[in-house]
Amino acid sequence: MAAASQATPSPYQQLGERIQKIINSTTAQRSKSALIFRLEHELPDDWATLLEEIAENDNVTLAYRDDGGVQIFWTVPKED
Repeated sequence: MAAASQATPSPYQQLGERIQKIINSTTAQRSKSALIFRLEHELPDDWATLLEEIAENDNVTLAYRDDGGVQIFWTVPKED
């Protein structure tokens, strides 16, 4: 994955990795949904960029909640 000589991941990379772990969790995969929140130390611009990238995926829906959370729903297309 990452080269051993690579520096510490950027805050954006760390955010992406954190959200990826949530989405890839067994519970999220079973329900095909995940609830994510921006942590206090994470930059609003990084958060907005990440949400835009997630929303660009086919079969993905984002629902913005009043509590600041974002619910991600996805469907897995049936294979022929």
